[in-house]
Amino acid sequence: MDATLTQSDPNALDHVDRAVNRATAALGKAQRPDGHWVFELEADATIPSEYVLLRHYLGEARDTELEAKIATYLRRRQGTHGGWPLFHDGEFDLSATVKAYYALKMIGDDVDAPHMRRAREAVLAAGGAAASNVFTRIQLALFDAGPWDAVPTMPPELILLPRWFPIHLSKMSYWARTVVVPLLVLAAKKPVARNPLRVRVDELYTGEAVTPERRVADEKWLWTIGFNTLDRVLKRVDGLWPEKTRKRAIDACVAFVEERLNGEDGLGAIYPAMANSVMMFDCLGYAEDHPSRAIARKSVEKLLVIHADEAYCQPCVSPVWDTALAAHAMLEVGDETAEKRAEAALDWLGPRQVLDVKGDWAEERPDIRPGGWAFQYNNAHYPDLDDTAVVVMAMDRARAKSDADRDEAIARGAEWTVGLQSRDGGWGAFDADNAYHYLNNLPFADHGALLDPPTADVSARCVSMLAQLGEPTDSARMQAALGWLEKAQEADGSWFGRWGVNYIYGTWSVLCALNAAGVAPDHPMVAKAVAWLKSIQNPDGGWGEDCDSYALDYEGHRPAPSTASQTGWALLGLMAAGEVDSDSVARGIGWLAEHQQADGLWGQEFYTGGGFPRVFYLRYHGYPKYFPLWAMARYRNLKRSNTRRVAHGM
Repeated sequence: MDATLTQSDPNALDHVDRAVNRATAALGKAQRPDGHWVFELEADATIPSEYVLLRHYLGEARDTELEAKIATYLRRRQGTHGGWPLFHDGEFDLSATVKAYYALKMIGDDVDAPHMRRAREAVLAAGGAAASNVFTRIQLALFDAGPWDAVPTMPPELILLPRWFPIHLSKMSYWARTVVVPLLVLAAKKPVARNPLRVRVDELYTGEAVTPERRVADEKWLWTIGFNTLDRVLKRVDGLWPEKTRKRAIDACVAFVEERLNGEDGLGAIYPAMANSVMMFDCLGYAEDHPSRAIARKSVEKLLVIHADEAYCQPCVSPVWDTALAAHAMLEVGDETAEKRAEAALDWLGPRQVLDVKGDWAEERPDIRPGGWAFQYNNAHYPDLDDTAVVVMAMDRARAKSDADRDEAIARGAEWTVGLQSRDGGWGAFDADNAYHYLNNLPFADHGALLDPPTADVSARCVSMLAQLGEPTDSARMQAALGWLEKAQEADGSWFGRWGVNYIYGTWSVLCALNAAGVAPDHPMVAKAVAWLKSIQNPDGGWGEDCDSYALDYEGHRPAPSTASQTGWALLGLMAAGEVDSDSVARGIGWLAEHQQADGLWGQEFYTGGGFPRVFYLRYHGYPKYFPLWAMARYRNLKRSNTRRVAHGM
């Protein structure tokens, strides 16, 4: 269907119907027998490279077939600049390139092969391996391929400090917490990898002094000087800690990890923390068959994606997120078959609500009852507000169409969400009031993602949920939240997207929330956001935005090729703002119809998922499958309705 025909063609909605039916059938086929969906979750070359290095660190028997598939994957991902990017068609990234080069050399690629030579030249031109980020320098130090002196000192005694101390684990984000704790032990013990092939990467060093890059927004020089001075002091006293105190600290780190091992889903259910826990157990002398080490090691294997010719390791898995969003798409389709699929999905989601574990979030809010959902299959210590809000909204929407009694689950999810609202009115992803911004000046925090402060996308999702459940707009918490969103709006009318790329994602999220809360389309907030979305629509009718929109020197929209997921977000946002009859929406629907594939779904190489701005991005393989379907089904439904108003929070 031509994008220009949508408004004028009298059979346009019939075309949309056919597209929706094809996509619904295809998405339905991807549903697992137990009712859930889970799609691949791909990051950059870093995670599969680290997986290869982990096996050699432990001295495990080589799986040459698996290594060959990972090598094929890594070689394909190499950029024309000679190195490896952080996202599809992205610029050279030094740290990702150092790890990919090391992994390929470990697998057996000849260092004089053209692709290795190009990578090495790119690394040296960028200052060499010594200029890489903290996590890469730690990886190198573990292989005796780089000095520990180049790594910020992190004594394990950190875990013993009282909570009022300025540097405390509870003041860091969940992902930093779970990654750092086993690292504290590794940094204290300074183990050396078994590395049976004795592979090093001395050729990646220039021999010259360099200053590693930092990707921190709004860095404060006074804090930086203070923390750097502290680091120098800690380096001088390293080795002088009382033996009993050091043992108590390491024991506390082990206890922290073992309490959160999370079965086969691993520490924090994220690769870096899981791999660090395995290395921690190893350096402490835990045998391979020790229950803690064995299950930690198994959790890593469950992240592998192995295809016929290639393989890679995922950073984590996304079943709750995929299932909840796919259920929303099916509920939007609204026919009997689609609703049955949504019901099966919600039946699968129900038992995954965390009702019996007070996770780390309780450090800040000890009196709140648990009631959230995690992103992964299991991660009881770390449910998140985004997943919880999306699941609750889907359950509430289905509740109106079925006899399934999900009242208690909905109530507990809403109660937990309300309990984790930050004092400024917004919501972070995993914790309340995790906004100790001075900590991003720590030498260790060169990635600028140590914290989990409130963000527009998560705050909007929580507002959407509360409004859909009937929360009065004039309640104190809703007024605080809406006030937070108003302050967070950018000058051009957009909102920042922390967990999706980027301003399109944030703006979609907030427009849905404002509509649910009853904010009129002519409100300046809404009108300005609508104008921005229309102004950045690509000439082909779709929407796109590059991951470089997170750059510290961002000054305005960064045009990028249209993608199925970002077009879906923009359309859902515009329709929430009352724009279903606009030319922009018609052209966007036309773009989706034109780009629907033979299998009924959409393809997308570009990364539109956020991990850590400027550092880590995600390609959700499910995003181009359920978001376009959702947008097209909503368009069809609204065009045939009398109200033209979106009746749900998302």
